[in-house]
Amino acid sequence: MRATDDRRECARVRATDGRRDSDGERKRESGNPRESHGGREPGKRSVSARRGPHHVSLRERDRALQELMDDPDCDPHRLAATWQRFDAVNRLISGWDTIYRRAVRPVLARTGGSARVLDLGCGGGDVLARLARLARADGLTAEWLGVDPDARALPIARRREAPGVTFRTTDSATLRAEGERFDLVLSNHVLHHLTDAELHAFADDSLALSRQIVVHADIERSRTAYALYAAGITPLAPGTFLLTDGLRSIRRSYREAELAAALPPSEGWVIRRPVPFRLVAVGRGRG
Repeated sequence: MRATDDRRECARVRATDGRRDSDGERKRESGNPRESHGGREPGKRSVSARRGPHHVSLRERDRALQELMDDPDCDPHRLAATWQRFDAVNRLISGWDTIYRRAVRPVLARTGGSARVLDLGCGGGDVLARLARLARADGLTAEWLGVDPDARALPIARRREAPGVTFRTTDSATLRAEGERFDLVLSNHVLHHLTDAELHAFADDSLALSRQIVVHADIERSRTAYALYAAGITPLAPGTFLLTDGLRSIRRSYREAELAAALPPSEGWVIRRPVPFRLVAVGRGRG
């Protein structure tokens, strides 16, 4: 990854001209940034021109944006460092301790030590390992399996294996075809990576794989989240994709109403906001 990728993303955060509308986004002074002077005083540049090329609108999801770590030819050392440091990032911002108390622990308690938990798209395995440690601290036991279709993640994840915690390279469709069933299926930061068709297939697989509940957690898109992340990630970012890809993740992510439309109640989903800047889609398993 070139260093300019990080600088370009940071420059977008500094686009502060204009007024905010009811959604918290910057209003443009003109409906068309390419139109001629119109009613402006001759010689004055438009707000869009003053902003320059780095302004980013978060009004809509940037579905076409690609994250650097999704490139199969990306720097393997930066990729490994990114997965390793996700542990610290997720502890700080992802809200999984809260989700554990509200959703995971009740399932483990009901099953009396026989629960099976699946993390889809586990990456480096930090979320699953964290949940297993929290459960052990509460005297709860379970079988924990983390899977990711990207084989590059497996060596990092396996460093976090422990009694009852394992990882493998596979995906939701394969597990479903194998007839696997779990008491709880979860994911972290997966939904925003998926196309509409992939999202519906992934959601359907996860409901089929779970006997009890499904919990998919992701970022909630907002300018505040974008700016705070850009400032806060700086100490952890060197040598990783955390800055550029984190900001691109926010730009790809959903707002609450958007995710509710993509995963509607008619299909068994409820969208919640357990902590600031986070959305959780909760579904009732049918496995």
